[in-house]
Amino acid sequence: MKARVVIIGAGITGALTAWRLARAGYAVTVLEARHVGAGSSSRTAAGIRQQFSTPETVLGMRYSVDFFRRFTQEVGGSDSPLVQSGYLFLLGDDAAVDAAAGRVRLQRSCGLDEVELLDARAAAGRFPWLDPDAIAGATWCPSDGFLRPELVYNEAIDAARRLGAELLQGAEVQEARHRGGRLVAVRAGDRWIGADVVVDATNAWSPRLARLLGGVELPILPLKRYLWFLDRGAQVSAELLASLPLIIAPGGAYCRPENAHSLLLGYAHDTPAEPDFRHEDQDRIDPQAFHRGAEDGLAVQAWLAMAEVVPALADLAGFRATTSGFYGTTPDHNPFLGYDPQVDNLVRLVGFSGHGAMFGPFSSAVGLALIEGGADLADLPVLDRAVSLLPFRLDRQFQHGEAMVI
Repeated sequence: MKARVVIIGAGITGALTAWRLARAGYAVTVLEARHVGAGSSSRTAAGIRQQFSTPETVLGMRYSVDFFRRFTQEVGGSDSPLVQSGYLFLLGDDAAVDAAAGRVRLQRSCGLDEVELLDARAAAGRFPWLDPDAIAGATWCPSDGFLRPELVYNEAIDAARRLGAELLQGAEVQEARHRGGRLVAVRAGDRWIGADVVVDATNAWSPRLARLLGGVELPILPLKRYLWFLDRGAQVSAELLASLPLIIAPGGAYCRPENAHSLLLGYAHDTPAEPDFRHEDQDRIDPQAFHRGAEDGLAVQAWLAMAEVVPALADLAGFRATTSGFYGTTPDHNPFLGYDPQVDNLVRLVGFSGHGAMFGPFSSAVGLALIEGGADLADLPVLDRAVSLLPFRLDRQFQHGEAMVI
């Protein structure tokens, strides 16, 4: 048996890391403060895209899409969690089109051959529900789409347990023991669990966990994000709704079909950080964000923004529900994937800035490689090339951040 690994956090990142480590022969214990998927993983819009602006992220996401295509063969389950309905980024002006042209060249250089830059007329010709007068162009990638996150974390945890991993739910870490600059055990409830390696997969909770474990407090800010659900009603056909990809409007509103009768809607709005949030605050809906709140509230703003570019969406029947959760956001919107500089055997897989669900396969592959190597790595071979891990190191300078943030 290889080393004992304690993974803290049972969202998508923690669950996939547990599966990889258990498959590789490690003795794995997963500690989850509430229940599997209780954090951001169950509250995500779950988009998965390869249209990013840094080569390392494009390559990592190409790997993730390829993994999710093979999910049932690799991990298990009867249903694929991947819906490849495509991602359509709408561009508001000529400057945005010029910037998108540079991103498309970069994405293609990373092997994303199917991504396209479309002018407004070409986009409306491809997607007749678009208003060409409301946009200057678009980028389109048909192999992007969205995930069913509950399938990912539940199937991955089940697969890890079949391989011998132990899962403890309702097991919030409360204390840690160190020896020689290393963690040797953590306490959850009245039980001490010995560890050769500890993995922090708590994302928005990571700064407070770091204080408890003696690790460096990374600059991760918990930002509240909302999702709203609109009923289709009689004026919008099920066929139209089902044909929609994940659409991002120029101002940061986005939507995708949730099912044949409902549209999921989100909005990348400004919001203050909440570093002292509690678990129950995930479900706290501020009045300005509630779907039955003010007429100028965030939900209505997002709906109007989407209806401006897809006029048919103005005929949806209305709001049905609001959900919410937290992004664990970093200064450059790239995650932290590496060993903690203050605790030799603490691996940090956190700071996903709203991209944790789609990053899961890549992040967990990095986690396994870090533990196998025993130190930070310069790169990770995936698909047809090596991906540099330097942009994800904990000690990096925040200079070349991800520009495409939703």
